[in-house]
Amino acid sequence: MSGGSGATGSGATESGDASPVERLAQLSPAYRQRIISKLPVGFRRELAERWRLRAHDGQLAPPGDWQVWLIRAGRGFGKTRAGAEWVNAAAKARAIRVALVGATIEDARRVMVEGPSGVIAVAGADVPLVWKPARGEVRWPSGAVATVYSAAAAEGLCGPEHHLAWADELGKWKGVEAWNNLLMGLRLGDDPRALVTTTPRTTQLMRQVMAAPGTVETRGRTRDNPHLPARFVSAMEAAYGGTRLGRQELEGEMMADVVAALWTRALLDAQRVTPRRVPVLRRVVVGVDPPASAGGDACGIVAAGLGVDDCGYVLEDASVAGASPENWARAVAGCAARHGADRVVAEKNQGGDMVGHVLRTVDAGLAVTLVHASRGKAARAEPVAALYETRRVWHAGAFPALEDELAGLQAGGGYEGPGRSPDRADACVWALSALMLGARGEASVRVLG
Repeated sequence: MSGGSGATGSGATESGDASPVERLAQLSPAYRQRIISKLPVGFRRELAERWRLRAHDGQLAPPGDWQVWLIRAGRGFGKTRAGAEWVNAAAKARAIRVALVGATIEDARRVMVEGPSGVIAVAGADVPLVWKPARGEVRWPSGAVATVYSAAAAEGLCGPEHHLAWADELGKWKGVEAWNNLLMGLRLGDDPRALVTTTPRTTQLMRQVMAAPGTVETRGRTRDNPHLPARFVSAMEAAYGGTRLGRQELEGEMMADVVAALWTRALLDAQRVTPRRVPVLRRVVVGVDPPASAGGDACGIVAAGLGVDDCGYVLEDASVAGASPENWARAVAGCAARHGADRVVAEKNQGGDMVGHVLRTVDAGLAVTLVHASRGKAARAEPVAALYETRRVWHAGAFPALEDELAGLQAGGGYEGPGRSPDRADACVWALSALMLGARGEASVRVLG
């Protein structure tokens, strides 16, 4: 779920019989803030406590008839706050039974109940909650009761019935039994529902919940939370942006390895250095996998260098999509110029000698080698993947789109990555093969300059 409820222009929306606070919440954030800034201090202080005015996109329950609301987002997105606010709003209104389920009983107590964004803190001083740690119960003045459970003790959820459930950090749960027991007990009232807040992990349970027909999903990134310190967000993205860890913990992505992958995510992360650690390069090659047509697949363009340490270094993924022949050729020439490339190695299966003509038209000084692929992309990639495994190839930074395609190539010839074809990966393979393997295994090589 993305996008807020703010309107365009002045921020006004049709409000009908909505209260003043509800009408204020419907305005765009900028227009809303202009109005609030003109109010007396007392009003501003009171409004600051209203959740609908502080919540960012993705923290408010989606509309519709859903059974499970899954917030799958990066750390710091505000998942815990969203869960606690959702529970509090329902528990303040009526006498319901709520299940609060953490990966462990300690996680549930420390984060969901007692934490800075837990139900006690979120309820505020004007709502006298009663927390009974020994019994694992939170009680509201309305008569609502929330009981704390551990997913590690699945049998504890076998029997109790609830109106609502909040399941936190589902990605850390072991097995599916606790979740199944929780759903079976979610049968009180006319509209039983569950909220799941988690940073994703590639587990059977995560896949089960995501695929369930009654699940509606909210996706989010760490940087989507405007209340986080900008310095923290910048530091996290500088340290982990584009890596498997960063994409999982900051971007909220599911980072699964495909079966029989030539490149695992762990291998790609292990073979990563910062650009300043790249040694002096003896040669630089730009690999190119041209598209079959201007509106077809991307033109894979990857620069790689051979260091004085005899290791290969992937320097840039300059691939472009939807470009005309002239435009992708200019992208190739630009990449070669930026890295002082000795040669461009381009596959000619799609377009034949015309590929070389287009490249030389935009830059007559390009040294171009045309190669004909006699084997499939995955088969050509296998010896290059072996270079990674023997720690002879490194990525000078993070290249998420390229790495997604590499991770989708399978031993035996399959591809389960993004897009119809691994064009970026193929360009990378051509460049590293030229630098470190020569034209081994290819039917023909034609040098144009």
